[in-house]
Amino acid sequence: MRQQQATGGATRPDHPWRHVLLTGASSGIGQALALACARPGAVLHLGGRDAARLEATAEACRAAGATALPQAIDVRDAAAMRGWIAGAGRLDLVIANAGISAGTGGATEPPEQARAIFETNVTGALNTALPAIDAMAAQAPGSGGLRGRVAVIASIAAFIAVPGAPAYCASKAAVQRWAEALDATERRRGIRLHAVCPGYIRTPMTAANRFPMPLLMEPGEAARRALAGIAAGRLRIAFPWPIYLAARLGGALPPGLRAALFAMAPAKGMLPGVG
Repeated sequence: MRQQQATGGATRPDHPWRHVLLTGASSGIGQALALACARPGAVLHLGGRDAARLEATAEACRAAGATALPQAIDVRDAAAMRGWIAGAGRLDLVIANAGISAGTGGATEPPEQARAIFETNVTGALNTALPAIDAMAAQAPGSGGLRGRVAVIASIAAFIAVPGAPAYCASKAAVQRWAEALDATERRRGIRLHAVCPGYIRTPMTAANRFPMPLLMEPGEAARRALAGIAAGRLRIAFPWPIYLAARLGGALPPGLRAALFAMAPAKGMLPGVG
């Protein structure tokens, strides 16, 4: 895939999508995805809960020549998400990126944390993807006969049940399996789904981790790989491959042995104010 030169000497992928909607765009990989999609002629609908940080992302996208339309919104609000997506007009690519991460901190995971993770990572992804699929089904096919693409940001954690982050691993496994299963039928209507499964990315969420994060990746590189995989039509986009391979091998271990091995490693911290 061709690459364009972006500001600051970084590269950004050249892709065919003019109309993009993205959640969790105020920071981390969501912000990097927005910037990677920003170019003259692009119309970006950017969702996030922090209005000030979201506007900063929008300004950076406008500086790259895009039309950026920020929307302060909570992905857990199904009615608000449905209204926002229905009013966005044509959508070539929708990325359900908003998510939260937390572990047990070495103790039992608090019920309120488990619910919060599932409500954002699973329900929030469905509140994004389902209205997007409905909107795309009603629009005319574009390039290559496709009506649109929907990508969910899962994680390599989807492939291994880590005892120190049960809700997070399960939530990412749920959206990864859902997207991959649904693609088989939706592509008949000209809609593609993609499950993006990155490893460790340097973001505010991972900054609090107190354990080794091998092959830690910058957000811009993760965004580049994700968009390149989507443009190539890959259903599962997992990277970097050594971490993906390790997760698949670890996931194949007997559950008791896997739990014993992870018991020797530091646990991911809990959400602030929980526990």
